[in-house]
Amino acid sequence: MKRNGKDVHQTGPAGKAVLAVIGAVQVAFAALAFWDLSHRADEELRGSKPAWIPVILVNWIGPAAYFAFGVRRTTR
Repeated sequence: MKRNGKDVHQTGPAGKAVLAVIGAVQVAFAALAFWDLSHRADEELRGSKPAWIPVILVNWIGPAAYFAFGVRRTTR
């Protein structure tokens, strides 16, 4: 598909850099969620650890759901 004589499916160097940064942030977010899951006690979680593993693998939504709904917040 072309628009203004350019193929709209091509990404320039700046676009590729932005996509690389977004991808790196996404991987870091998931890695942080996995690290937290492995170091957190079972009593501090809603649900089981094995149940959260596939959830965290769902791009941005999984790690966000883990931190928003999976971790029990204690009031002091």
